[in-house]
Amino acid sequence: MLFEVLRKVEEQLLKELPFVVYKKPNSKRIHVIIQKDGKLRYTKDFSEIGFVFAPFDSHTPAVLMPLHEQLQADIEEGTEPNFGSTNILDEQEREKEFHMDLVKKGAHLIEKGYLDKVVVSRELEVDCQSPPFEIFQRLLANYDSAFCYLWYHPKVGMWLGATPEILLRTTNNRLTTMSLAGTQTTVEGETPSWGQKEVDEQRMVTEYISKALQNEVSQMKVGNVESVRAGDLWHLRTKITAVYQNDLSNIIRALHPTPAVCGLPLPPARKFIMEHENYHREYYTGFLGELNIRQEIGRTSNDSRNQENKAYRSLTTSSELFVNLRCMKLADGKATLYVGGGITKDSIPENEWQETVAKSKTLLRVLSI
Repeated sequence: MLFEVLRKVEEQLLKELPFVVYKKPNSKRIHVIIQKDGKLRYTKDFSEIGFVFAPFDSHTPAVLMPLHEQLQADIEEGTEPNFGSTNILDEQEREKEFHMDLVKKGAHLIEKGYLDKVVVSRELEVDCQSPPFEIFQRLLANYDSAFCYLWYHPKVGMWLGATPEILLRTTNNRLTTMSLAGTQTTVEGETPSWGQKEVDEQRMVTEYISKALQNEVSQMKVGNVESVRAGDLWHLRTKITAVYQNDLSNIIRALHPTPAVCGLPLPPARKFIMEHENYHREYYTGFLGELNIRQEIGRTSNDSRNQENKAYRSLTTSSELFVNLRCMKLADGKATLYVGGGITKDSIPENEWQETVAKSKTLLRVLSI
């Protein structure tokens, strides 16, 4: 069944028509949305229904893919990915000096009090001969707990990735979001030990999100900090739940971009990124996912007055949006990978460089380089 679904999506690609294939975290089901024309659509106020793909720049509109056709299939068990070696890592040394200098510039502004935190990133371009659907299946095999996707629009390009970070999840008027910060390479059999830099970074993100939402929601609850694993990396995470009454656009504007992908305060951090990163992030650190999807849920009535114990159906509206991390863009036989990290007053340039190297390894492996 999965093979048949992917074959249909491949036919869509040959026709140069838009589609998205994705798997939700800890799920064994593939979802497919096919657009039957090549029109480039955008959201106006996030009240639309479909799949949204938004850039890092919150002033640029998000692409909307309507639900012209939807397909589903279960992931077939027993197919393991074949990973190659990562000789490209030596070539990353060429970028090391620039990135470490970028970290130093950010840390200097933090020391001067202009910033509390800034997230700096870099791009890495490598040759890529693997078909996109093959790369996507390797992502599925390696990132069970992540949101994995392959997205294509002929007027935008092809992107795919595996992200561990939820921007928001809603069901009717109930909302869940998270703060995710801090990175550490996994060591089998060991639990992570976090330093003050990672703890402070995660706390700043949690406090910012809580404050940003306080005038938009009610019944907010901030959970405990926990360590979560995504592939070969550990992160610190705090879940936040609430109830909202206003439209979803206010919530999205309050959350995106978060300090986890930009910095604090947001305006000067964004300005620093735009002026110093030396490349255009495009959809890296943007967000993507299902928007206002409606579905009927079957339930059984246990009301004693209902002698037939009849089943009834309730209508729900849900959105699941994820921050576009651990992603790449495919074009002209090349894969452009994006990696970054948060800079605070305690950042050490060499350590920050090594963090980006660790993040790039996980994506390079699925490319079988």
